[in-house]
Amino acid sequence: MKYSENIKPISYLKAHAAEISRSLNELREPMVITQNGEARMVVQDIRSFEQTQETLALLKILALGDQEVEQGKTLDATECFRQLRRTDG
Repeated sequence: MKYSENIKPISYLKAHAAEISRSLNELREPMVITQNGEARMVVQDIRSFEQTQETLALLKILALGDQEVEQGKTLDATECFRQLRRTDG
């Protein structure tokens, strides 16, 4: 879905909040809200928002891992398993 296909002015949001809420929950597609002809916010259902936040958290973990690799903060598999065995037990 293109964001440009679901754009409404803020007055529409004010007048049709319940209808918009139902639509967002059913379609799970965000809506761009404009004010004075300019995009000002994006409204989305809570499930989509939570999914987006979880995805961002996972991407952040991956980025941190990439940084550690770039900084040389790595172990080869043999050393990693050796350390795990020492702390296991």
